[in-house]
Amino acid sequence: MKTVIELITEELEVAFTKAGVDTSYAKVNISNRPDLCEYQCNGAMAAAKALKKAPFMIADDVVANLQDSKLFSKIESVKPGFINMTVSPEFITGYVNEMAKTEKFGYVNAEGNKTVIVDYGGANAAKPLHVGHLRSAVIGESVKRINNYVGNKTIGDVHLGDWGLQMGLIIEELRDRKPDLCYFDESYTGEYPSEAPFTISELEEIYPAASKKSKEDTDEGRAFKERAHLSTLKLQQGDKACRALWHHIMTISKADLKKNYDNLNVSFELWKGESDAQPYIEEMVDKMIADGIAHESQGAIVVDIQEETDSKELPPCIVRKSDGAALYATSDLATLVEREKLYSPDAYVYLADKRQELHYTQFFRVAKKAGIVKPDANLTFVGFGTMNGKDGKPFKTRAGGVMRLEHLIADINEAVYNKVKDNRDVSDEEAKNISKIVGLAALKYGDLSNQASKDYVFDVDRFASFEGNTGPYILYTIVRIKSIINKYIEQGGKVEAGAILPTDKDSQKALSLSLVKFADVIDSAYHDNAPHRICQYIYEVSNAFNGFYHDTKILAEENVSLKAGYVSLLDLTKRVLETCIDLLAFECPERM
Repeated sequence: MKTVIELITEELEVAFTKAGVDTSYAKVNISNRPDLCEYQCNGAMAAAKALKKAPFMIADDVVANLQDSKLFSKIESVKPGFINMTVSPEFITGYVNEMAKTEKFGYVNAEGNKTVIVDYGGANAAKPLHVGHLRSAVIGESVKRINNYVGNKTIGDVHLGDWGLQMGLIIEELRDRKPDLCYFDESYTGEYPSEAPFTISELEEIYPAASKKSKEDTDEGRAFKERAHLSTLKLQQGDKACRALWHHIMTISKADLKKNYDNLNVSFELWKGESDAQPYIEEMVDKMIADGIAHESQGAIVVDIQEETDSKELPPCIVRKSDGAALYATSDLATLVEREKLYSPDAYVYLADKRQELHYTQFFRVAKKAGIVKPDANLTFVGFGTMNGKDGKPFKTRAGGVMRLEHLIADINEAVYNKVKDNRDVSDEEAKNISKIVGLAALKYGDLSNQASKDYVFDVDRFASFEGNTGPYILYTIVRIKSIINKYIEQGGKVEAGAILPTDKDSQKALSLSLVKFADVIDSAYHDNAPHRICQYIYEVSNAFNGFYHDTKILAEENVSLKAGYVSLLDLTKRVLETCIDLLAFECPERM
């Protein structure tokens, strides 16, 4: 199904051709002056120099060729050469009726389907999720869902940090606390227990204690850190006892992470980690050396990434340290080797803090230079900004520490719960259920409504508000529509897609004009990995609906066909909004 802008453009192209003007100038945009017109073409201004003709004369000729068009109720040439267009109620109503009956409301992915891997989450095993993990999870889940919606086979990978020093620290802290465990008995030759010797609660307490101990500037602290390094090395070299403990850590940690990601309505197709890349590292680096891509520098193995077009000097990428150890870049490159082998995707999207841009520039360039991916491979880094407190600094607890994500969710749920109880006569249980759904919407919309690369201020009171550009406001709009439709059905009415009738009602046209932007918004959000565009769209649609609602006696309308048309328009609005919030990965309660 062609978009409204495409249909208007086709009409203009014919008119431009008749006026002797190249069709490349017939570009149509949504008007930035809705008080004057709905759509606008400035092509006459651009064509004036080439044709050596006054722009208003070109615009006059084009407009003269469109006087009989059924698309427009008004089209005019405005000096110095603008073409202002207002579409007819019949055209826009016909379009939304067709949209209501068409799969995906008329959206078509012109590029065809791809296989896409989205790398997001970035959690570390044995560490609880904190506020720093929110943006990657929330933005990444939405990017993945948008890719799925346009028809791509999309694979989300949490890519756990599961192979670094934190593992050695945990093993050694466990040794200090439970030295009698069989894992620390070098003479033990039996099978190691299938049950872990610790709980998730113990594990969450063990890592911070071990990390703190390793940073102490004492002989004991330095010795402990050295032991942790040794245990990490033994783990990576395949020591049975260390591997057995590592498996316990991973089993318990993954179960807890899945529970917390479930609470965010975030899921992954793959639960791979840095450990899965290890078998590929040695051969990959050796091949880079053999191919002359990597070389020795001060004992380390590096790859130069500088290109002639760079405006600043970029450091080489270290792929093997002087002591033989691998780095993050090495692990990411080896992960790419595995992904190419197992999935052969057409595109990759990586989400991480924008301060890691240099890492991803190095990583992507080495991957192409080494032939791990094709030179024209589609590797995209989506760098996100920081979630800050009201003081403009990175969000902290009242005590100044890093807040756990589950506590942040609990805080916003409590704020929504209090609003529900203050404004509605509902039971405590129903209020809790509503606050869980609406709280998640408040949290996610508060994040996603910002352009990913921008920092933003986390404000519980503002995000939980039922008014303004917030998640609860969007949900309240959907609930209001559901309520009207349910009452209509209770009165014996039947909801029919495509039953909307044209009227001169400005508020109905405004809602229709908002709805028809759907395909363009989805296309833009997909190509730019920009969920905030969907947030902007549903806020506009919600405002347009509420304007229509306050302006129209929907269920009191005596004309049966007109009433059926109103309800059909509401049904389309509801379905569009529900589709969009699903792409943002939150849901709507039955009532608020």
